[in-house]
Amino acid sequence: MEEALAYQEKYEKYELINGEMHMMSRPSVDHWQTAHNIVNCFGRYLRGKRCRAFGEVDVFFSEKDNFIPDAMIVCNPDIVKNDGIHGTPDLVVEVLSRSTARNDKFNKKALYEKYGVKEYWIVSPSDKTIEIYHLVDGKFELDDVFAEYRESEWRGMTAAEKAEAEAHHTIKVSLYEDFTVEVGDVFRDVD
Repeated sequence: MEEALAYQEKYEKYELINGEMHMMSRPSVDHWQTAHNIVNCFGRYLRGKRCRAFGEVDVFFSEKDNFIPDAMIVCNPDIVKNDGIHGTPDLVVEVLSRSTARNDKFNKKALYEKYGVKEYWIVSPSDKTIEIYHLVDGKFELDDVFAEYRESEWRGMTAAEKAEAEAHHTIKVSLYEDFTVEVGDVFRDVD
């Protein structure tokens, strides 16, 4: 038992946000599945390209700010080191959980903006929504919100609402002209 506790303590995940340590809880299955799906979507498209997809790798912005995003894309190979990313990723994804939602939506979002992340996704497995922010003149602007609808929700929609939902089923990733991700692929196997 002592060995297991020592191992857990040694390998406990935490982030530094403005110099404060925030312990990270273990993800739920839906949280993990969503992050895994996103990394797979990114990885498939980026195969053979300069940019690379990562999941749950340390990002070192400064001595006070060290995060572990759920998924990210890095296009500058010079900042990729064996112990993590030393600099600013081009795209960062945070998958919400009850324990991290506040930090992801406020503190971390502000710091991702400060450090110049070009595109930021806030993904909610429980609501099956994806908020996409783009950095414009040094500030994040909400570009769009995408959603996966349950069958019961779909049945209750008007024809106009269905047309709007279908128009928001494919996410255009800003890093490449032809880079898209299907909302359904993000939430595949997520209850």
